[in-house]
Amino acid sequence: MTDTSLLDRARTIAGPGYNRWLVVPAALCIHLCIGMAYGFSVFWKPMSQLITNAPASCGELGFMDALTSTTCNWSVPVEVHVFETFIAILGISAAIWGGWLERAGPRKAGFIAAICWGGGMALGGVGVAMHQLWLVYFGTGVIGGIGQGLGYITPVSTLIKWFPDRRGMATGFAIMGYGGGAMVGAPLAVWLMGHFAHDGIQGVSAAMIILGGVYFVVMSIGAFSFRVAPVGWQPSGWTPAASAGAMITTGHVHLSRVIKTPQFWLIWLVLCLNVTAGIGVIAMASPMLQDVFGNHLLGAAGASLSPDAQKAAIVAAAAGLVGLISLFNSLGRLFWASLSDKIGRKTTYSIFFLFGIVLYVLLPTWGHMQIPGLFVLSVCIILTMYGGGFSTVPAYLADIFGTQMVGAIHGRLITAWSVAGIVGPALIAGVRQYQLDQGVAKTLVYDRTLYIMAGLLLVGFICNLLVRPVHDSHLMDDAELAQERALQHEPSASRSGSAATAARGAFGAFGTVAWLAVGIPFLIGVWIALAKGAALF
Repeated sequence: MTDTSLLDRARTIAGPGYNRWLVVPAALCIHLCIGMAYGFSVFWKPMSQLITNAPASCGELGFMDALTSTTCNWSVPVEVHVFETFIAILGISAAIWGGWLERAGPRKAGFIAAICWGGGMALGGVGVAMHQLWLVYFGTGVIGGIGQGLGYITPVSTLIKWFPDRRGMATGFAIMGYGGGAMVGAPLAVWLMGHFAHDGIQGVSAAMIILGGVYFVVMSIGAFSFRVAPVGWQPSGWTPAASAGAMITTGHVHLSRVIKTPQFWLIWLVLCLNVTAGIGVIAMASPMLQDVFGNHLLGAAGASLSPDAQKAAIVAAAAGLVGLISLFNSLGRLFWASLSDKIGRKTTYSIFFLFGIVLYVLLPTWGHMQIPGLFVLSVCIILTMYGGGFSTVPAYLADIFGTQMVGAIHGRLITAWSVAGIVGPALIAGVRQYQLDQGVAKTLVYDRTLYIMAGLLLVGFICNLLVRPVHDSHLMDDAELAQERALQHEPSASRSGSAATAARGAFGAFGTVAWLAVGIPFLIGVWIALAKGAALF
């Protein structure tokens, strides 16, 4: 029996005259919201100062006691585990429900993601108001993490099927939104906390609840705006044969067989190692800039400033680097993914690893030579490749495994991000602390870590070189493919019918409004990031 509810996939199949460029702002609505994950650090310090007269015994508060204490402030390290929780749940939920998402469609999956991320964030705000850390973990960490996972992979399959000729660019647009979500959300969160502040306490609870409501509405709009391409749809004038030399399969691998292929695990390692190294720079950039360059950031005028003014200027410079990191992380996602359409995914990742190795080895050199400008430039380039790794990998998967179940396969692969999100910061913090305990100077304490990251990139480079097309034995036969498509209740499209008319669909006033609705907030975020970055110069 065919499903007929408003959320069902069958209700989202595009008809004649649909313009595929309308799918991109729908995807951005979701990714700009869940991308606030990168901006959650703005909450940690205000959350640790909610109780003004905490008793002295709070200094010995353990993690388990902190979960239910209403009289003691939470420490920042305890709070940061909320971020680690929703990143871990992101990968787990994407892996578990990726196959379901392919059949349920982007509208249902996106709407559930909106409920989980928006509702989870609001529930976390209630936890802050009640001063119950366990509720913050459950709401923002667990429920919000499910929303992160579903929201992250929801647009991928849809975009790739609408843009078989520009797979990298299409996913680059959406995943650029994830990288840019913090540029929009973090300044808004800071403003809301200040607006609702009282008695010297920042309005963390109100900010989280309001942002949760906003994100639910925006993500729901995106979810209900999705349309999926009919089976067999292709852009006018494009044929798969045009890309025959780019290691792109014309078949499809079933989700149940993917993990049995060496290609999946090689690409898993490629993403994991690229992300581990990138997180290393994200985690270390601000303190490294302050520790390695210190007063050198102030220039000649720094000597005339008071110690407090010098400290404030150094912190401002570090904040400027964080703003630039967000900007280049986001823009790199579109740039590299679009470039991969021209030069191939394998070549793109080879550039990431080889160029990354050089830059990681050079970062300590810029520190020893006290050249902060080259340090900042190198970090920004590294972050473009970190973001580019995320946006290029869905197209890489589609090239190797086909497009039929690419969203589900992408969900399985995202577990690499969860692993990297835990291992990377732990490795970095452990090596740094070990060297400090051994008496290594702060200006030199990051060198070994950066060389380790360069070594990880070398391993990633080798894994990428080993990727080959999948053997035909792993591909679905015609009967299996027909059965999988039947489960999605998709009518076939003729090349001369709906495929041709859909390619010529009008953009119209709705398309203009949709792009402005996502483009203006993003550009405001870019402006704020550039303004913060100006502090470095």
